[in-house]
Amino acid sequence: MNKRLFRRAFAALTFFILNSSFFISCSPEPPLYLYDAQEIEMEMPVIDLNLDVFWDYETDLGIDYNWRAEWYYGWDDTDRELFGELGYTMPTVFNLRRYYTASTPYAPHTGVIASTVEGNNYTERYNWGYWDILTWNQISTLDGVQSLNFDEQTSLDSVFAYTNQTMHVARYNAPRFTHSFYAPEPLFSAYEQAIDVNRNLDGFTFIPERNIWMKELHMQLCPITYIYLTQVILHHNNGRITAIDGSASLSGLARSTNLNTGCSGSDAITVHYDTRMKRNIPLVAFGTRAKDVPAGTEYIDIVGGRLMTFGICNLKANDVTRADEVKESHHHYMDMTMQFNNGMDSTFVFDVTRQVRDRFRGGVITVELDVDTIPIPTRSGGSGFNAVVQDTEDGGTYEFDM
Repeated sequence: MNKRLFRRAFAALTFFILNSSFFISCSPEPPLYLYDAQEIEMEMPVIDLNLDVFWDYETDLGIDYNWRAEWYYGWDDTDRELFGELGYTMPTVFNLRRYYTASTPYAPHTGVIASTVEGNNYTERYNWGYWDILTWNQISTLDGVQSLNFDEQTSLDSVFAYTNQTMHVARYNAPRFTHSFYAPEPLFSAYEQAIDVNRNLDGFTFIPERNIWMKELHMQLCPITYIYLTQVILHHNNGRITAIDGSASLSGLARSTNLNTGCSGSDAITVHYDTRMKRNIPLVAFGTRAKDVPAGTEYIDIVGGRLMTFGICNLKANDVTRADEVKESHHHYMDMTMQFNNGMDSTFVFDVTRQVRDRFRGGVITVELDVDTIPIPTRSGGSGFNAVVQDTEDGGTYEFDM
């Protein structure tokens, strides 16, 4: 899918409807004497949440990327209970911020009108002149605990979202940030400037059967937090690695994002997330039914997780079409702790920089380990065995620094 089709998939139509019920007749050309302010109905944007659309990198990168074919971990009922849905879910409540700039379009904001919208329609009174409108979804979580924070005080011209540090030590990006950060929840935003609500109704269309004037705007309500699906495939494990501690982290990602521009922040952090281990899983594409697994398929143990992030630093990911447009200096390391059958645990650290850059809007990150080649550690605590796995260009060669 090319950039034009991608934008079309995520384009959302927002309608501003000027209520003209005070007109005496329902003629196609009603008189234009209006109040100094008027009720306007806003229909909230619609979001296309299809990961196949959002993760469509084939056309721009010239590669055959099918995330379902790469995702072997799967997503069962236990995963949904622990981590939520695999992809994005449709929000039902929105935060709306209106900024009135009077007769000057694109002027700096001097005040804000805040509202909460439940459902798809919103009606409010607008003065004649220019308006800027920002909307984003209300956060909803499985446990009712929210990680996202919103800064609306630093600047009236921008709203920033960020998360705070966890209790888990960050192995990278220290000493500035010595601990990892919480992953953000799914966040969508749309921003439109210089919306002209004028007395002459220029740009409005009269709908005679409804006796209303309607102004149509084109806004994009797009994800500004990005999903990474991580998996470590354990070939020939044969019971050597028996468990994980259930946590992992990914470094070099943005600490915040700008809801107005969709641009991620410049501070690089390590993001903490949860993982789960599955045993004896067929190495087949996601969604393959058990009866359709080919004979001779390898069965593996696998550690998987779902990570939500603000993405790569200083990037408007929704405006990028090719990985070679991504300019950054940060490396991305994924680390997790695994336990061996002798009771000793070890910290594994994987360099996944290339995969993260190629999947600048999210996607599958895969590391494959031949456990036969990994010596069983003789002491515990993580630091006794630090396997640094290089994500090499050939995709199948790994170097271990012991």
